Amino acid sequence: MTMKKINYLVIYIFITNSMLADLNIYTHRHYDSDKLLFKKFTNLTGIKINVIKGGADQLIQRLISEGENSPADVLLTVDAGRLERAKSLGLLKPVYSDILIKNIPTNMRDYDNYWFGLTVRARVIVYSKERVNKNELSTYEDLASPKWKGRIVVRSSNNIYNQSLMASIINANGIDIALDWAKSVRGNMARKPRGNDRDQARAVASGIADLAIINTYYLGLLENSTDSKDRNVAKKLGVFFPNQNNRGSHINVSGGAVTASSKNVEQALKFLEFLTDQENQKMFSSVNYEYPLKFKNTNSATLLGWGGFKSDSVHLSILGKNNAEAVKLFDIAGWE
Repeated sequence: MTMKKINYLVIYIFITNSMLADLNIYTHRHYDSDKLLFKKFTNLTGIKINVIKGGADQLIQRLISEGENSPADVLLTVDAGRLERAKSLGLLKPVYSDILIKNIPTNMRDYDNYWFGLTVRARVIVYSKERVNKNELSTYEDLASPKWKGRIVVRSSNNIYNQSLMASIINANGIDIALDWAKSVRGNMARKPRGNDRDQARAVASGIADLAIINTYYLGLLENSTDSKDRNVAKKLGVFFPNQNNRGSHINVSGGAVTASSKNVEQALKFLEFLTDQENQKMFSSVNYEYPLKFKNTNSATLLGWGGFKSDSVHLSILGKNNAEAVKLFDIAGWE
């Protein structure tokens, strides 16, 4: 190649890269895995990422306030319930991608391509290895049994993780049974709901309760913490995946979507495709202990150590649609 051609090539690359618009990401996620992947995406594409962080509900409210003038291109948030809410409020834009269709299981992406699951969390039972025989455990529904009176801790019902679990129970059993379940589990609690999922795990380890309902990745963070106190908490706990003999354990996703206001749809779509790539999915597992969209692709010793499990195959959009009913039933049940 002549020097003249090389100079033209350098100029072309410079102009092309300078024409690439920045990608503005509104994200509720706050993990090291994301920082690493954002950097990798920029290095591969030349597209600079601007990250705006906030609470999940705060970001949705911000998109509402900014309207069509919002600079946001991508929304990253947790739980299909929130993604469905953003869709219903007209904050998302449908996009089609053969890559996303291939990489994401059908039940983990919106029917109409408004949002897409990116990582998976299972909501499981953790139990005291000292005080609970694993053979006593079976289903979420069994947590309503009198044998667990005063032995359960779980976070508040205003948390989206619990709301989606309740939505799945409504889907599986109907409203009446779901309400009875919520009342009974509330009656079996060792204390009023408070704290996050890690706080529930710590309560079991310290003897306040014998069981807790938490998301798997929180336990992974405890197991691999730099704090020896957290690692000691994890050592005292066993992991149980409920409902393995029927519908499977409840799962939910952390997901992404192109915003309705995006002026950079092509780049935003490229970014979502990048996050679902098999190699990049492994980053979520190895750094943040979230399951990849296709469980078998995990390379995390922590996740593999918990063993495989059957997951509930209900379409996650249904859980979003059941959210309002779930909140209503929690209120009736007195689950703070």
